[in-house]
Amino acid sequence: MTVDIQPACLGLYCGRTVQYINASTEIYGDCGVCPRGQRTDGDKICRECTGSPGHYDWLYLGFMAMLPLVLHWFFIEWYSGKKSSSALFQHLTALFECSVAAIVTLLVSDPVGFLYIRSCKVVMLSDWYTMLYNPSPDYITTVHCTHEAVYPLYTIVFIYYAFCLVLMMLLRPLLVKKIACGLGKSDRFKSIYAALYFFPILTVLQAVGGGLLWDVKRGLWPPDLEESMRRGCLVLFPPSWAHGSVSCLLPLKEAGVDWKLMLHFSGINLIYLFQQKYLWFQKGLKQTGKFSCS
Repeated sequence: MTVDIQPACLGLYCGRTVQYINASTEIYGDCGVCPRGQRTDGDKICRECTGSPGHYDWLYLGFMAMLPLVLHWFFIEWYSGKKSSSALFQHLTALFECSVAAIVTLLVSDPVGFLYIRSCKVVMLSDWYTMLYNPSPDYITTVHCTHEAVYPLYTIVFIYYAFCLVLMMLLRPLLVKKIACGLGKSDRFKSIYAALYFFPILTVLQAVGGGLLWDVKRGLWPPDLEESMRRGCLVLFPPSWAHGSVSCLLPLKEAGVDWKLMLHFSGINLIYLFQQKYLWFQKGLKQTGKFSCS
């Protein structure tokens, strides 16, 4: 197949779309923004993204999907504490909401109806912030070429958060009203009110810092392990520990390190967690005669 040779487009992300194919020759349009699901190749031609997310892409998506769940669990634990036996049901409901939201998000993403997605390969950090790289050839007129070069890693998180919020508003109030009898009327819905605050914050975090979070390529490691686990009574830390372990061990696997070494590393961390749990229990008994997570 031959191509229609034309001057290259200006800017990092401006490209020419393929208008049609005449015999074996591709005919291109003017330089501009690439359609959704496409990004420019080395010749500044908009090509459809047909790849799959890489390891770090999935780790990034998993991290962003885990944030609402961890925050749900934190505020449920914070506002229910020992005053209500409904905390476990609320934890399970939050897990159900986030799991269903993740599945539905994958199903509605391209290709629709399948639990996998096609994506564009992330080459550099600037791929997340194409709006900052619109060229101005004459320093007066700006050629707008902003598009999702990291398709769909940027927008899929917003879709997931929207489904999480909708499912929470449909399921959680009914559950809390039915089973949260140990709490006062003003305390019953505080964990839901908290979600109405942290979802906009997470949305802004994704919009502004999504690329930076992806570039770090690390999991969420609490700065103070003991304090983080003490407050949550081992509720909040396991998912972040698991995600962080996989994120740190993945480069070793890609470098050819045996899985046995990874399992050995993970086993040491698990032993430490269980030891710390019982050490805190004994310490609490000695000091107060009873043990409390708070």
